[in-house]
Amino acid sequence: MKTNRIQQPNEYEHYMVKEPAPLLEWLLANARESRSKIKATLKGKGVKVNGKVVSRFDYQLTEGDKITISKHKRNDTFKSRYLKIVYEDRYLLVVEKNVGILSMAGGHASLHVKAILDDYLNKSRQKCTAHVVHRLDRDTSGLMIYAKDMQTEQLLERDWHNIVYDRRYVAVVSGEMKDDEGTVANWLKDNRSYITYSSPVDNGGKYAVTHFHVLRRSPFHSLVEYKLETGRKNQIRVHSADMGHPVCGDIKYGNGDDPCGRLCLHAYLLCFYHPITHERMEFETPIPPAFQKVFK
Repeated sequence: MKTNRIQQPNEYEHYMVKEPAPLLEWLLANARESRSKIKATLKGKGVKVNGKVVSRFDYQLTEGDKITISKHKRNDTFKSRYLKIVYEDRYLLVVEKNVGILSMAGGHASLHVKAILDDYLNKSRQKCTAHVVHRLDRDTSGLMIYAKDMQTEQLLERDWHNIVYDRRYVAVVSGEMKDDEGTVANWLKDNRSYITYSSPVDNGGKYAVTHFHVLRRSPFHSLVEYKLETGRKNQIRVHSADMGHPVCGDIKYGNGDDPCGRLCLHAYLLCFYHPITHERMEFETPIPPAFQKVFK
């Protein structure tokens, strides 16, 4: 398993100055960002000239200077008890959602991640809104992508399976799992009460494949990593219950085992090819401390 931290490869863009110019003027002409983003990067000490941080807008560049621009846009000014922004560029946002909030509008809930992001984008004077690409259940925490425009949203949705090359969850499940790793595969379909149930044969539902790997054990619980090959509704929760080890805190498919006072499911790893730049984007968050405490 990888180290538990948010990661972003290729953190810098590198340029060579061909003609003398003031730094801000050169950045506006050559960097692929908006004026406000460029100024913010300068103020945030994200620009280096010949290896030294420079934040003066009027710094005079000369021919042959080497410019390094940070692309690691972790947003430290946005504050919300429900989510944090771990990456942002002109096309998309990657956020870490807390438990207890919907990914988008649903039912009578007025508070959801999309509404919070739309408010942030409006207040930061970005002429766009957040577009939902995929969802996490209200009580599942972890990493999500939101597009900033319809084109990026459609690119992600149309080719999701190829763009997202690794997506993993971690869960505390009830009981001590015997197998170190394995795969669960069957068909999932909702009944009239919107409860998802599985079938070993095609029942008209959707085929679902989940790979699992046990990270820790105790006589009463197991900490399990799940890697999704498909992304069906309630897939991990149903497949965990199928194995006889439901996710702890799951009031829908669980057995009442609730050591953390929450659904013990967290989307901790998200790796994808950027739909516009095609760069490899890799993000990883720590396993929630409450999950770790179960095994101490």
